[in-house]
Amino acid sequence: MLKIGLTGGIGCGKSTVARIFSELNVPVLDADEIAHRLVEKGQPALARIRQEFGPAILNPDGSLNRQNLRELVFSDHEQKQKLESILHPLIYKTLQAELEQLIAPYCIISIPLLFETGMTHLVDRILVIDCPVETQIERVKIRDNLTVARIQSIIDNQVSRAFRKAKADDLIDNSNTDYRLAEQVKKLHNLYLSLSAYQD
Repeated sequence: MLKIGLTGGIGCGKSTVARIFSELNVPVLDADEIAHRLVEKGQPALARIRQEFGPAILNPDGSLNRQNLRELVFSDHEQKQKLESILHPLIYKTLQAELEQLIAPYCIISIPLLFETGMTHLVDRILVIDCPVETQIERVKIRDNLTVARIQSIIDNQVSRAFRKAKADDLIDNSNTDYRLAEQVKKLHNLYLSLSAYQD
């Protein structure tokens, strides 16, 4: 099965593109979604995170206080690495297990930090969703209610737009939120179907 790695900077529209592929009956695996499941109440990963970062990262009901954890790892590179060393192997393992269950010509694996986490070996092709940094900032400001400085620092912590574009096998331009997005996805859908047939 052909594996397409879907990636892009924050606010580029990865979720929207993944949803359009999903509407075309293409299986979509989402690393973020898996990460969310792994840190739910009662999950071993949450126990390990509490062990590493202390009880302050839990809500009174025992669930993960994402805000506290985000603040903690965001301002401290060492803490960020510690969290990643707990979560990334588990995300990878879960992705592998879910991939084995799939029967389809191709699938989409959405990994926002595909390059940053060195997960490119997991996929056959890389699809990058791209838009200007100003557009990213504008979208995230509206969506997540974050300050421009915070959004900019998230962008600075990711690989550059130029790097992503240079590494892309396929590129979707999502500068404008218009009908062209679905059109671009449909075109790639047909390409991936023909490539997967060729691969067989």
